[in-house]
Amino acid sequence: MAATHRVPDLGALELLLAVVRLGSVGKAAAELGVTQPAASARIRSMERQIGVALFERSPRGSRPTRAGALVAEWAQQVLDAARAMDAGIAALQERQDARLRVVASLTVAEYLMPGWLVALHEARPGTAVTLRAASSTEVAEHVRAGKADLGFVEGARTPAGLSGTVVASDRLVVVVAPRHAWARRRDGVTAEELAGTPLILRDRGSGTREVLDRALSSFGGTAPPLLQLASTTALKAAAVSGAGPVVVSELAVADELSGGRLVAVPVRDLDLGRPLRAVWPSGQHPAGPARHLLGLTRQSRA
Repeated sequence: MAATHRVPDLGALELLLAVVRLGSVGKAAAELGVTQPAASARIRSMERQIGVALFERSPRGSRPTRAGALVAEWAQQVLDAARAMDAGIAALQERQDARLRVVASLTVAEYLMPGWLVALHEARPGTAVTLRAASSTEVAEHVRAGKADLGFVEGARTPAGLSGTVVASDRLVVVVAPRHAWARRRDGVTAEELAGTPLILRDRGSGTREVLDRALSSFGGTAPPLLQLASTTALKAAAVSGAGPVVVSELAVADELSGGRLVAVPVRDLDLGRPLRAVWPSGQHPAGPARHLLGLTRQSRA
């Protein structure tokens, strides 16, 4: 068999295609859950391995060279073939009475997972599913320990020791009761003001808290919380009662906002968007009902 020492591994090919699609090494790194320096180093290693420059770099981003575009076309064919083979192998291992263990962050478990599991039941009625809700930190621990077949987390990066893919997007919002002083502010609040105000927050270890802490880190971080609560339901109840400003998933307060029980407060110059990811142990690929559920999440995102 001919040597294939010039062919990058599948992970490198996935990175190559992500940079081509997004036009940015940084964006591709964020999507794949790696650091930008690690992604840049891997691309340079690919270029040395192949022997040609794959991208033209500029302050506006990264654009594939002619050779890079051709390699990307081949890479897509290789990845498509690998996924087809993976699906075929998984199909050999599947059983009609398969079981699926899922652990998900509260936001995903409460607002997205029900629809996905209904679709899974329709597609694979013989699958017995157990679902546990936990903080994103706990989700990662369960998946790493082999206590779940598939996990769903909130946060900017894929947790260490896991592989993952973005399955949905979400945005954190600041909400208050209609009688709160912030509800009358047409221009909202500044990031500095939000950072300096005691808020009602999720406990540490949650994806919501991680994203907020990261977003406000350049503004001195969050002030000591007014209250620290362990569930989205408790957060919403505190906000409706007028206890103070709450930072929570936009998915979780859609009904309260449309019904006028809560008011969203704009925050100037602050990005509170976040990806929601499916995760599994590094070096493995979801198989059986886990692979099927992952495919359903991707269909719902399309």
